[in-house]
Amino acid sequence: MRILITGGAGCLGSNLTEHCYPLGHNILIIDNFATGRRELVPPLPRLELVEGTIADRDLVRRAFEHFSPTHVVHSAASYKDPTDWREDVETNVLGTINVVEAARDFGAARFVNFQTVLCYGRAPEKPIPVDHPLAPFTSYAISKVAGEQYLAASELSWISMRLANVTGPRLAIGPIPTFYKRLKAEQSCFCTDAIRDFLDMSDFVSAVDLAMTATDVVGVFNVATGRGHSIKEIYDFVRKHLGLAPDPAVKIVPVGSDDVREIVPDPTSAMVKLGWKPRVDFRTTMQRVLEWYDAHGVSEVHSHLVHRGSQRQVSHAAR
Repeated sequence: MRILITGGAGCLGSNLTEHCYPLGHNILIIDNFATGRRELVPPLPRLELVEGTIADRDLVRRAFEHFSPTHVVHSAASYKDPTDWREDVETNVLGTINVVEAARDFGAARFVNFQTVLCYGRAPEKPIPVDHPLAPFTSYAISKVAGEQYLAASELSWISMRLANVTGPRLAIGPIPTFYKRLKAEQSCFCTDAIRDFLDMSDFVSAVDLAMTATDVVGVFNVATGRGHSIKEIYDFVRKHLGLAPDPAVKIVPVGSDDVREIVPDPTSAMVKLGWKPRVDFRTTMQRVLEWYDAHGVSEVHSHLVHRGSQRQVSHAAR
């Protein structure tokens, strides 16, 4: 394959590159390093980098014309400033349109899109079926939904993966790195009363493998375990891993007005139509990522939520 990955210097994109590169595929990454890290795109044969934003239509088209990708993985997204609506629209809507149009015009055989499960808004059904009505209410989710709908209107062979909290190396969003970093620094923490679905990176990668090759399967799919865990569970797990005593008095607060209390997607459709199945249990998923932090530390932690008190909100979705 010749795989073009937007946002390839981020957590998901870099893990996919590490998976795909040893298989002999040619890879081109487009990234502006707003949240990605430059060192994750090393100078290697068969690995190219185009530095810039997908909001730049000419840059995107030059990259496609030069590389002629057979497969496109669209991981780039704007999310780190919830008040910057224009940046979210430029990247998540117009940028997605740029990538979709280039994929169409330069003959890509398959387009894989990553979507946030915040697209469902405050869905009453648990777990949330993939055909649940969309009700995004934050700039990030609204713009991501618009981008997904433009992709759906294209004539490409496409799939959009609505992702649970994908958990693994270089994870820099959500409660796990937040708690790890703060507890290591002996800083106080609080928990929201949120519930989230945590998916191991290896299960995510296996879903992408199937999505790229099952070109006759088109549409949207929840990629998740279908099981929820509280933010307090995450906090307790991180404390125990770090050898800290339990903290039964930790403050638990309601989620903010820009957040959703419970997001647990139903992966049944992906399991039936893609033949995919999550295989890694919650405890192993947590242990793997915490051991990775032990070895590599936690870089800057990003969030699509507003600041709240002395600690960022920690209940956000992975995408």
